[in-house]
Amino acid sequence: MNPALHPLLSERWSPRGFDASHRLPEAQLTALLEAARWSPSANNTQPWRFVVTQRGEAAFERLISLLSGNNRRWAGRASALLLVLAETADETGAPRSYGLYDTGQAVAHLITQAQAEGLSTHQMGGFDRAAAVSEFGVDPRFTPVVVLAVGLRQDDHGLPEDLAARESAPRDRRPLADLVLPATPAADLGRTA
Repeated sequence: MNPALHPLLSERWSPRGFDASHRLPEAQLTALLEAARWSPSANNTQPWRFVVTQRGEAAFERLISLLSGNNRRWAGRASALLLVLAETADETGAPRSYGLYDTGQAVAHLITQAQAEGLSTHQMGGFDRAAAVSEFGVDPRFTPVVVLAVGLRQDDHGLPEDLAARESAPRDRRPLADLVLPATPAADLGRTA
């Protein structure tokens, strides 16, 4: 791990083991949403929206039912589930080309705030997007992006064996050299020395 990397980033990971007795205080939930609200966006369009559900609410159960099978096995222990939406078209129907990018930034801000508050998050792409649109009456201008689980991590999580093994697996990332591409002009790519 790079020692210069801030612990809020280096220690972040996406657990499946959540404390099923933890309730997310309203002030903490508001702080997470405020962190997203203050995220940068193209022309300050703020194209992100969140459908917020908390464990014990009917909407939480409706959102759980839209998750893929593996996600459904553990996500019900989270304190809250947020359906994240990106405005991909404006009020006139014109494409909002930065909507997905800006929404990703807002989620990153929310996740960093959660980490600072001692909470954990887990983003899930495995859910039925068409059903989410129908179930929650999503305006056609918005695209469902992810479902975000938020809660208090619990090491003694009681997960099924296959998921528990993933909780203790080492975190790894591609080497930085694989992620940074050379700034070679396209015209030079075909030339030989």
